Amino acid sequence: MSYSAGVQIDGWLFISGQSSLNLRTDEVVRGSIEDETRLTLSHIGKVLEAAGYSFEDVVKRTCHLADIRDFDGFDRAYSEFFFGIRPARTTVQSVLWNGIKVEIDAIARRA
Repeated sequence: MSYSAGVQIDGWLFISGQSSLNLRTDEVVRGSIEDETRLTLSHIGKVLEAAGYSFEDVVKRTCHLADIRDFDGFDRAYSEFFFGIRPARTTVQSVLWNGIKVEIDAIARRA
């Protein structure tokens, strides 16, 4: 597969787009926008942890929603993962693979 979950270089971690997949079966886990957002962010948390980073190290997010009308529910779930200074964020509507509702990538910097 031509994919890296994350690439680390010079104190930076670039995390590829994550979504609501079952990491064992690669099948989409369908649910509400809140459920899919929480699962997606939990996958990002696993990549962060594996590289020795945390959510506090995230400086930028790009978030893709299949339906921008889901923004409020997405934002409520997203807010559960960040406290204090939140990372810069871009949120756009996009055509997403296989009916997923949300895809998020991230950039983290270890100080």
